[in-house]
Formats: sequence, structure tokens, C-alpha cells
Amino acid sequence: MAGPNREPSPLRGPLLAGLGAAVLIAGAAGGLAWLAGGEPEPVRAAAVIALPETGAEAGPEPETVLAAAPADPFEAPEGEDVSLPGVTDTETALQAPDPAPARRGPQAPLSGLYEPGPGGPLPVIAADGRRPDAAYAKPFDSFADAPTIAVVVGGLGLSESLTRRAIETLPAEVTLSFAAYTENLQDWIDLARADGHEVLIELPMEPFDYPNNDPGPHTLLADAAPEENRRRLQTLLAKGAGYAGVANYLGARLGASQAPLQAVFGELEKRGLSIFHDGSGRRPVLSAAAEAAGARLALADRVVDADPDPSAIDDRLLELEALALQNGDAFGSGFAYPATVDSIAAWSEDLAARGYQLAPASYLMTLRHGDADGPET
Repeated sequence: MAGPNREPSPLRGPLLAGLGAAVLIAGAAGGLAWLAGGEPEPVRAAAVIALPETGAEAGPEPETVLAAAPADPFEAPEGEDVSLPGVTDTETALQAPDPAPARRGPQAPLSGLYEPGPGGPLPVIAADGRRPDAAYAKPFDSFADAPTIAVVVGGLGLSESLTRRAIETLPAEVTLSFAAYTENLQDWIDLARADGHEVLIELPMEPFDYPNNDPGPHTLLADAAPEENRRRLQTLLAKGAGYAGVANYLGARLGASQAPLQAVFGELEKRGLSIFHDGSGRRPVLSAAAEAAGARLALADRVVDADPDPSAIDDRLLELEALALQNGDAFGSGFAYPATVDSIAAWSEDLAARGYQLAPASYLMTLRHGDADGPET
């Protein structure tokens, strides 16, 4: 809105005159440069940013050094802080640590916890007794009296969009399980661990309708010789590093065959890996094979998306809550269907407010079998 009429300012004339003179001077300078046959060179302001020392050997000093710029008229007296809210000094910003590593798990593979394998590192128990399932477990601050629920979401790595969705959408306490055949498997494992997730690798196991339903070229078979299953197992385990244990992919027939299953479980225990199984096969056979092998096995109490309808998934998640109240803990397994990821993410939002704690699978294993690096409780 315009204000009332006012008399012209007494400074208006001199200001306009000064502005006109500046324009004329600039034009004259440009014209002289053009007559001299060259382009007028723009005026540049030079700024020097002091970078933090990186330890690299310094290069030679330049032969020509620009004259120091005139003192900044807005420079604060020595010792006076004139930083503005929300503005960080450049050198401080360059020296500040990246916040992401605070959530990142230990770099994989860790020294002493692997040996050369067929195409990659194979996990081993360290000479000092450290186990990979403990070293790569997600740290977890627990509430001793809270009912505990662990959820593993598997089938990751086969679909880039679904894998990213699971990593970014699910809370960090949800353990993620990757298919061993995933392209760029180590990159996906590293990404999931950088986002705070604990990671498992999936072992393809023989289903009843094999080979019509073929989980892959290194499938662990009920009728294979122990040496052949051991060779296949080592090939699978060497495809990545940084996982806290293994999960099954299919496997109902192998899960009903105690002798070959016991041999597989025994090899996994020798390598310091925990086993998380969805229960495919016969649960008494699975438990007996693990006990005979001395292996650390956790069987899922519910497959949350056996019916992948969102309402059915919600019902299974509520059943996990009831089991956790009754038994102190509950273990759910699922696949990376969009409905599974979305339902678990929504369910977990107010889980703590309802009195439960969502925990990584390794913590549930500790509840059921004791500390991985010590005697069972």
C-alpha cells in the first residue's frame, strides 16, 4: 500500500549523480578493454579454506603467492564469536565426523573371524573364542522384564525396490535376511548394517517338491553325501560377510531328515553361527538335530505372512504379542512382501507403548540359549 505524499529526500540528487558516474566509469573501462583487443576480465574474489590435515605428504609451495586480501571490515576482533545460529564454520564442518558410522556395525569381515573360502571369506571362531554370531550381532539395550519380540524378514536382495523399502522402512531392531544368490550381496549387507540392522544369510534347503521347486544350484539336500553338503554350505557362506547367523530358505524335506540336517547344523556351529529357522519340516526333528550338533537354533513361533493378506499379517503379529506375554519372548518370521514390510512397520510404531520390546534376533537367541561367547544360562 502506498503511503501519503512526501517531499523528496535531500540525499536523492547526490545519490543519483553518484550512481550515474559509476555507470559511466564502468562503461569507459569496458570500452578501453575492447579497443585493446581483449575481453574485459571479470573481477574475482579469492577465498582460502583451511582444510584439515589428512596425513598425506604436502606438495611443494607455489612459486607465486597472491597478495593478501584486504582485511574484512566485518571480521570480528580476535576471540569474539560472531557465528550465526544454524551456520557452521567451514573448517569445523570439514573436520566433523560423519554421523552415519555411529549406527554402523563393525566392519566385515573382522580380523581373526574368517578364513579364505571358495570365492570369499568363510566365518570361523577366533583363536580367543570370539564367535561371528556375537561379533556381528546388533548391540541392544534391553529391559529385563519387558516381553520380547524378534522378527526376521527374509527374501531380501532379489528385488532392489523391495530390499530398499525393507531397509529404509523397517525399524533397525528387525533382523534382515538376504538370499545367498543376491547380486552385489556384500553391498546390500553393508547398506543394511549401516542403517542399523542385524543381518542373516539364507541357506537354500531342499523342499519336498524338489527339483520342480528348486531353491538354487547349491541347495542343501537330504540325500547328498555329508562332504557334498559341506562343500555347498561353504560356497554359500563365502558369498558375503558380516552376518550374525543363517536362516533357511524353504527346506521342508531337509527339515524332516535328522542325519543330514545334523551334519549341516554341526558345520554351522563349528563356524560360530546361530541358526534361525521358520519351522519348515518337522519341528521335533529340527530341535533334535540342533541338540545333537550342539547348535544354537531358534524356531519361529509364527510365520507372520503365511497368508500375505494385511489383515491376516496383523492377526499373526498380535499372536506374537500374546506368546511374548505368556512365555517372555516370541519369534516371528516373514518374507519381504510389500504387505509384510508395511504391516510390521506400522505394528512396531507403538509396540513399546504397549509394554513390549522389539529386539534383534540375536538377543532372542541369547534369551533362549545364553550368551554366545559364554556358557548357556
